[in-house]
Amino acid sequence: METGTAGERACRFAAWIAAALGVREEQVAGTATLLAGGATVPFIARYRKEATGCLDEVAIAAVRDRLAAMERLEERRETVLASLREQGVLTPDLAARVMGAESLAVLEDLYLPFRPGRRTRASAARELGLAPLAAALLGGECADPLAAAQRYVRPDGPADAAAALAGASDIVAATVSEDAGVRASMRRLFMEAGVLTVRAARGKDLAATPYADYAGYTGRLRAMPGHRVHAVLRGAREGLLSVTVAPPERRALGLMGVRGRGPASEVVAAAVQDGYRRLLAPAMERESLAAAKARADEEAVQVFAANLRRLLLAPPLGRKTVLAVDPGFAAGCKVACLDRQGTLLHATVVRPLPPHRQEGKAGAVLADLCRRYGVEVVAVGNGHGGREARAFLLGLGLGVPVITVSECGASVYSASAEARREFPDLDLTLRSAVSIGRRLQDPLAELVKIDPQALGVGQYQHDVDGRLLAAALDDTVVSAVNAVGVEVNTASAPLLARVSGIGQAQAARIVGFREEHGPFGSRRALLKVPGIGPKTFEQAAGFLRVVGGADPLDATAVHPMHTPVVRAMADDLGVGVGDLVGNPALLGQVEPERYVHGAVGLPTVHDICAELAAPGRDPRPPFDLSAYEGTPASIDDLAPGMALQGTVTNVTAFGAFVDVGVGTDGLVHVSELADAYVARPLDVVGVHDRVAVTVLSVDLIRRRIALSMRERRRG
Repeated sequence: METGTAGERACRFAAWIAAALGVREEQVAGTATLLAGGATVPFIARYRKEATGCLDEVAIAAVRDRLAAMERLEERRETVLASLREQGVLTPDLAARVMGAESLAVLEDLYLPFRPGRRTRASAARELGLAPLAAALLGGECADPLAAAQRYVRPDGPADAAAALAGASDIVAATVSEDAGVRASMRRLFMEAGVLTVRAARGKDLAATPYADYAGYTGRLRAMPGHRVHAVLRGAREGLLSVTVAPPERRALGLMGVRGRGPASEVVAAAVQDGYRRLLAPAMERESLAAAKARADEEAVQVFAANLRRLLLAPPLGRKTVLAVDPGFAAGCKVACLDRQGTLLHATVVRPLPPHRQEGKAGAVLADLCRRYGVEVVAVGNGHGGREARAFLLGLGLGVPVITVSECGASVYSASAEARREFPDLDLTLRSAVSIGRRLQDPLAELVKIDPQALGVGQYQHDVDGRLLAAALDDTVVSAVNAVGVEVNTASAPLLARVSGIGQAQAARIVGFREEHGPFGSRRALLKVPGIGPKTFEQAAGFLRVVGGADPLDATAVHPMHTPVVRAMADDLGVGVGDLVGNPALLGQVEPERYVHGAVGLPTVHDICAELAAPGRDPRPPFDLSAYEGTPASIDDLAPGMALQGTVTNVTAFGAFVDVGVGTDGLVHVSELADAYVARPLDVVGVHDRVAVTVLSVDLIRRRIALSMRERRRG
C-alpha cells in the first residue's frame, strides 16, 4: 500500500492543515504548490498573493512547517507499513488505522505491539506459550486462575502455577498498556490533569543553586510557564532536581477499562495496575515532559525571534561618519573611524581608563580623529568599561552625540571568516570596534554577519531544541532583510546571502563579479553572474535595488516581471515610467482594476501602486538622537523612586530588561510592565523601545536593579 507522491500527500492533508491554521484549504494548496516549485516564503508572501489568498509570511511559514511535519509522518507511515507487511500481521483493519493516523504519537501507538526486537517480560511469557492463558484471563473464562495456570507448567516452561499466572499477568499488563485507544486516552489525561512534582534530588542541597525556589513545587504541568519548565528540566539534567508527572491514579486506572469477569477479576485488576505503574505511566510521563518542553521551546523561540526582528529592524543612524569605541580597561579602548559608507578610515588603541589613566593622551588622539575625519557621531560599546568610557568621551566635549551601542556578538564577528576576509591585516580586537560603529550606521547590514544566538536577545536559548531555534531565527533574519531590501552594489556577501533565492555561494559570486566588473547597471545584469539563473533571479530580483541605474524601477520593490504593468499605466497616462516613481498625485489617477489580468490580481496592482508612490521605503523607524542624552553615571547613583528613561535590551516571558545607562540592565518584571494584567510581555514592549521606568530597588552586592513601568508607581 503506497501513501502517494509528495504532491498527492500535500493535497491529502491540505484540509487538515487548513483547519489547524484557520485558513482556507485552497490557500494551503496554492502555497504548497509554490513551495514545491522552489519559491521562498518572502517571494510567495509579496509576489504571489493571488495564489495564496494574501497569506502573510507567518502563515506561509506555518504551512511550510506543517507540510514538512506531514512529510515526516508519511515517511514513518511507509516504514511502519513495510514492517507490518513483512511480519505478516497487516490486516485490513490495522492498515486502515495506520493510514488514518494523524500524528506520530498515534502511529507509534499502533505500531508498538508489533515493534520487532523488543525484549520484555511479556514477550518472554509469550515465548513460554502463556498467551492463551492471558487471553482467557482477559475474557473472564477462568473459573479458577491457578488451576488454569497449572496446565501450563512443564519442564521447559513455568516452574509452577504461580509462575505461569505471573507470566500471563505480564502479558495482560502489556496488552492493556499497549492498546492504542488506552494510550490515546491516557495521553490526554496526562496532558490535562498531570501534576508536576519537583523535589531536591536525593542528597542534594539546593540552597546555593538557582533551583532553591523549585524544591517542593507541585502544580498542573500544563499551567507551568515555559521558562519555569526549562529551569526545572535543566535542574533535572544537572542531577539536582527530581521531577515526576502523574494524574490521579484512580482516574488513570479507570481509563484502562479492563477488569475481567468472575474469579479472574482480581488477577486482571492487579495486572492492569502493574501495567499502568510499570509501563504506561513512565511512558506518559516522558511524553508529557517532552510535550511541555516542546511548548516551552516554541514559546522561547517566538520570544527570541520577536526580539531578534526588533533588533535587526532597529532604526539605522544612516550615512554619518562614526568614531567607534570598544571599551576596555587593561587592554585599552579600541577605536575605529568609519566613513559614511562604513569604510574603515583609521584604527588605533587609547588607554584613558584604569589602570593606565592616560586621559590626556587619549583625549588628544580622539579629538584629532574627530577633526581630521569630520566625525559626526561617537559610538561606544556597552560592555565592560562602557559606562566609564562613555563618561570620559562626554567629558571631552567633542561636540558630537555619544551613543551607547550593544556590543553583543562583536567579538564573535571579530573572529569570523567574514571579518578576516574584510580586514585580513587588522588586529582581531580592532575589528570589534568596526562592528560596533557599523551596527550603529545600519544594524541590519552588520548584524546579519553574526550568529543570531550571540546577540543577547534570547530566553533560555541553550535549553531549546537547536534545530527549531536555528530554523526560526533564520526565517526571522531572511524576513527582516527582504522587508528592507538590499542595494546590490554595496551589500556584503552575508547580507546578499539572506536575500530570497540567493545562498552563500551565489552571494559570494555576486560580490566577486561586482569587484571584477564594477557596479551592476541594472538588476537584470545579475543574470551575467555565473550561477544566477532565471529561477534565482525571479525569487531575488524584487528584493534587490540598483540605485542610479538606467531603469528607475530597479531602485524600487516593483518586480521586473511587473514592469509591463507599470508601462501600461504610464502609457495610459501619457507619461514615462520614471514620471510615476515617487509621484502619488499622478498615481492617484490610476484605476487599478484596469491592470488586472492573468496572474496579476488586484492585490498585486495595489502593491505596485503603493511601491511607486513611496519607492524603496524603509520599514524601519527614523533614528532619534535625543533618546541617548542624559543618563545616571553609576548604579550607585540609583535610588528607589527615581524616574528614568531607558532602552529595552531584551524581552522574556517573565519581563523586560532595560538599559538605564549604568552598565547593568534593570528588570521590569511582567507584573510591573503595566497597571493592567499582562499575559505576554511582547504585547507591551519590544527590543529598542524607549521606556519610562521607576526604580523599585537596587541590590548593589548582586548588582540587580528592579524597575517598574506602571503609571501608579510614577504617580
